[in-house]
Amino acid sequence: MIETPATAPSERLAGFAALLREHGLTVGVAEQQAMMQAALLWGPLQERPLQAAWRAIACHSHREWRLWPDVYERYWHPEKLRGGVKVSGQTRPSRNLRQQVQALHEQMDAAQTPASQAGAQKSAPHTAGDNPSIGQDEQGAGSPRAQGGASRTEALHQRDGQMWMPQELSALQQIARQITAQLQARPTRRWRMDARGSRLDLRQTMRRSVGWGGELMQPAWKVKRVEPPQLFILADVSRSMESHAALFLRVARAFALEAEARVFVFHTRLTEVTPYMHRDTPAIQEKVNAVTAGFGGGTRIAASLQDFARHHARAQLNRGSRVWVFSDGFDTDEPDQLALALQDVSARGARISWFYPTRQVPASAALQLACRHIERFVPLASLADLKAARHVLH
Repeated sequence: MIETPATAPSERLAGFAALLREHGLTVGVAEQQAMMQAALLWGPLQERPLQAAWRAIACHSHREWRLWPDVYERYWHPEKLRGGVKVSGQTRPSRNLRQQVQALHEQMDAAQTPASQAGAQKSAPHTAGDNPSIGQDEQGAGSPRAQGGASRTEALHQRDGQMWMPQELSALQQIARQITAQLQARPTRRWRMDARGSRLDLRQTMRRSVGWGGELMQPAWKVKRVEPPQLFILADVSRSMESHAALFLRVARAFALEAEARVFVFHTRLTEVTPYMHRDTPAIQEKVNAVTAGFGGGTRIAASLQDFARHHARAQLNRGSRVWVFSDGFDTDEPDQLALALQDVSARGARISWFYPTRQVPASAALQLACRHIERFVPLASLADLKAARHVLH
């Protein structure tokens, strides 16, 4: 029997945090980072104080405190539990906490080695876009993700999970900053004061002359005022996008901070989550999880875009607007409705870019009819794809 390679420690800890959330515990990004720091502090041989530290971090009520031992043993020591065995068709690695913490130390040490040495030892990574997105009826037990399969991809450039390290978030924010700087500003009819301007501001010059007894000793200059383009991001969080929604929301949050983008999520309906993108606390993450509760539901892209254009952004869509849609293009609305919705957006002057998580451009019937309204298609299955897209996003 061939055993599957062991899961990365950060992914194992992320899986444990996900299990805690399934049992009602409030464990967000901050708690996961604190738990990882505790693991690095105590080391692999001191499980008892490490478990106590994790318990203090994750438990916030008497009910959660009493629930902790059962959830902990179930995840890290399943061999101690008696009862039925669920067979998934894959061989799972041992969930030994001591081994996982030791592997975590090794992973952190390896991250400090030169990139050239690390690149020579790694094989070609697998991207989340290697396989096309699947629909609601296709995503089942046959998916490695559904069966808890481990990822062999490099953490920074192929991140598609819930656990993000600070250096990875910093790299994402830097990419978003570079792309934001390339977005073409829109000139307006208004002017602003500038010491190196080319046009004399007569009114301000006259005001300054009062202090000089009416003499024009201090001229004021002005230049044309330009405004950065308004950016709108619409992320698909339906079932077919479940494995990519975490990456999409992280990317959307980066642009909400850098470009002041307005962020929306949709499945069968459209909801704005911009206020949540500027805060990253466990309570806020729970609210984001609540509004993205469309996992397992259908996808109404056309209806969501119509709602966006006619209600949410009706007064802001103009010639300088950018609309980015993060989706695989599978729509349950009538195929011709998506073309009408995109036409409504582009008719206001907005430029539409479609980001898809697969290797090839989606070939759904709805997108085939609507592609003439889309300026460009951009692959987005990893941070490497986002970095490569800097040259086409302007």
